[in-house]
Amino acid sequence: MPTIDIRLSDLESLLGAELPKEVDKLNEVLSFIKAGATPAGTGAGSIEDLRIELRDGNRPDLWSVEGMAVSLRGFLGIRRASRCRIAGSSGTTVSVDPRLKDIRPFICCSVVKGVKLTDNVIRGLMQLQEKLDETYGRRRRRTSIGLYDFDLVRPPLTYGVSRPDEFSFVPLGFSEKMTLGEILERHPKGVEYGHLIKHHPVWPILHDSRRNVLSLPPIINSNDLGRITEDTKNVLVEVTGTSGETVSNTLNIVTLSLAERRGSVYSVRVKYPYGGRRNVVTPILKPGRIKVSLSETSSLLGLPLSRRKVAELLERAGFRVLGAGRGSITVEVPFYRIDVMHPVDVMEDVAIAYGVNSMAPRWPSLVTIGALDPREKSKDLVRELMVGFGFQEVLTYVLTNKEDLFSKMNLGAQDVVEIANPRIATYNCLRSWLLPSLMAFLGQNTHVSYPQKIFEVGYCVVPDGREENGSRDVLKLACASIGPNAGFTEMKSVLHSLLLNLSRPYGLEETGHPSFIDGRCGRVIVGGEDVGVLGEINPTVLEAFGLSEPAAAFELELCEKLIGLG
Repeated sequence: MPTIDIRLSDLESLLGAELPKEVDKLNEVLSFIKAGATPAGTGAGSIEDLRIELRDGNRPDLWSVEGMAVSLRGFLGIRRASRCRIAGSSGTTVSVDPRLKDIRPFICCSVVKGVKLTDNVIRGLMQLQEKLDETYGRRRRRTSIGLYDFDLVRPPLTYGVSRPDEFSFVPLGFSEKMTLGEILERHPKGVEYGHLIKHHPVWPILHDSRRNVLSLPPIINSNDLGRITEDTKNVLVEVTGTSGETVSNTLNIVTLSLAERRGSVYSVRVKYPYGGRRNVVTPILKPGRIKVSLSETSSLLGLPLSRRKVAELLERAGFRVLGAGRGSITVEVPFYRIDVMHPVDVMEDVAIAYGVNSMAPRWPSLVTIGALDPREKSKDLVRELMVGFGFQEVLTYVLTNKEDLFSKMNLGAQDVVEIANPRIATYNCLRSWLLPSLMAFLGQNTHVSYPQKIFEVGYCVVPDGREENGSRDVLKLACASIGPNAGFTEMKSVLHSLLLNLSRPYGLEETGHPSFIDGRCGRVIVGGEDVGVLGEINPTVLEAFGLSEPAAAFELELCEKLIGLG
């Protein structure tokens, strides 16, 4: 979990209230934001310097003392209007080069004027920047942050590209000019993060109208413009990355922290040559809306809460009540609460505001005896049968990629549940069927003697607009055999033995499937339903996975008609 170092006096100053000086009592207050404090100072009995452990990794807005203060005010009943609102336009524009579309396409900026900076505040900002870059920003792959002395910058700005030897500047922490290529070779940050851009022929560069470099995103800022000090009054915040939503969220969190230091927020216009929106004004501090059911809240928390009480607790938790309908309350979600995605998230904050320790414990009204779920028994039976047929069970990841799912399986692209911001390209979606995972497994084990016989029982995820989350889980069995004698007859005998032991009559009808050889492929029918496919693997598929031996396989949906699973 994230940990940050703060000073108690600084938190009190931001809150405008005194806090307990005993660690246990202080932790009672910090429990409202799921945090705990331990003294980090060396003085006997001193709790001025604190190390805060944040137990909620989904709240990056709390990764600074300023963000902690914003959230604690409501719980402590301290009413103060937020300073983080747009005061006007900074008059600054950023023009984006079209070549960045496939490199690092997104940038968001804000200007915060009149900031009161001290050495302690700057250290806190650097700590927040590091936490966001490393975690929410996926080690700068998804986002990276730059802070600049705005008074030294001459707008308009250009977010462009450069060859490794085209621009040179003094990187942060150095005293000599270096080309971009030299920075990646010699600067510690260049060595650490250079892999993010070095494979491209041109690299991102941010410079002003005088071609003075602000930064080489996502590597390092300029030492001339990208270094803020206690004398800095006006700060330019810049975030670049590969995910537009994440870049915007990161900018909002950093801007919030600076606004809490008595800063006034001014917007910046970003001009894109690609995408749906060609002119974007940032930061986007637009709150969200969510409707909370009163009956579901009371039922989930086990508390008989009135409409008035729920509204009061929501206000304490930092939400603004917009109105009440029949059996529900609509609230405004602060722009920095990126963790709120469902009414349940709001209900949790109602419980925190009420006080979890204030809830009376209650014994369950029913006495139950633990036992293995019948569905697990059915799955275990299938596993036992497959092992008895001489197959070895494997466990593969639910996360995979569309190349393995479709291209290598000789299929055209199909709808799948994709990851919005994948950390690595090889895991960018959820599997919709099991067989590609088994083929990839066999492709990684060509050094093992043949024949090889493997199977897996596992869940796949398929898109389904009828479901609340737009997808549903499907339990499947897949098995594959590879070796000189692998073929349709072998797989059919395994299928026959499996369904005979499950007491399920079945039929096999000839069909065509691009992953299998024509004329050696059939669909499996149980109870009048198509539950799977069986056949010999197409040589094109074998070649794609680096396999040289014949292979055969089948895949079944372990549905209710097959083994009684709902």
